[in-house]
Amino acid sequence: MEYGVFIHTNHKQIVGALVAEYALRRNSKHNDKFSVRIIRHADYPFFKRYEGQLYLRDGVKRPWYNDDLQSFTPLRFMPPALMGYEGRAVVIDPDIFAIGDVWELLSRDMQGKAILCRRRAGPKGIVDRCFASSVMLLDNAKLRHWDVEDKFDRLFSFEQDYQPWICLKDEPRETIGLLENEWNDFDRLDGHTKMIHNTRRRTQPWKAGLPIDWRPAERFRLFPPFGWAMRFRRRVFGEYALLGRYKPHPDPRQEQLFFGLLKECVEKGIVSESMLREQMAKNHVRHDAFEVIDRTPRIAGAWQ
Repeated sequence: MEYGVFIHTNHKQIVGALVAEYALRRNSKHNDKFSVRIIRHADYPFFKRYEGQLYLRDGVKRPWYNDDLQSFTPLRFMPPALMGYEGRAVVIDPDIFAIGDVWELLSRDMQGKAILCRRRAGPKGIVDRCFASSVMLLDNAKLRHWDVEDKFDRLFSFEQDYQPWICLKDEPRETIGLLENEWNDFDRLDGHTKMIHNTRRRTQPWKAGLPIDWRPAERFRLFPPFGWAMRFRRRVFGEYALLGRYKPHPDPRQEQLFFGLLKECVEKGIVSESMLREQMAKNHVRHDAFEVIDRTPRIAGAWQ
């Protein structure tokens, strides 16, 4: 059986994706058993066809922008097609970094399920029963119905809503099994963590101090007036106006982990100094990145 790990990203999160790829390889003792591939938003022309057009997201019509921080998210459904609907795949966001050995996940018993993942945290997971598709283990042969371009097209004809798609609500519930939370630990790093997910966008460690370049949700079931305020802000002031700046991560160890990995990537030439400076100039990476790298201690062996 063929095994593959996929990291989906766009131009704004490419440094995160490269660090994520490195962490997967660094922390696995079974690198000969699986491939790792970065899926890049720029390689799929169907995104460009819809620039600025309205699509349906959680019942709200809003414009699609390819320059948005998370314009890559539909690509998390690409791995089955990329592997010819055979074998197994793990797909992760570019802000997820392996602490454990991903082979443990790739090789586990799926008990006949097509997808293994965890639930979303907070109201999305509790009230909406939303699954976190940011880390999925996939049995590709059971997912032949996944056609990303067709689904994406349907967002703009308003036949498909983005939210149930990304939350896996369109999948038969009996085909989805649950992963332990440590394979997609939401901003929690402890002795049980297998993959750390810096999912709170406002505190992603490599973004601190930069202007916010992602668009918040515009529907809040527990407090609808907040969604109304977000829509008013966007329509009156612009997509990213009044959103402020990225903040430092509240857990210094998570910043230390990311920049410890990035330090090794720079030393090995995986991320060149010139690339990092270019990403800083584009406001994709915090402007003091080299200073943070210099003061970050080396990671001794496996992360503890």
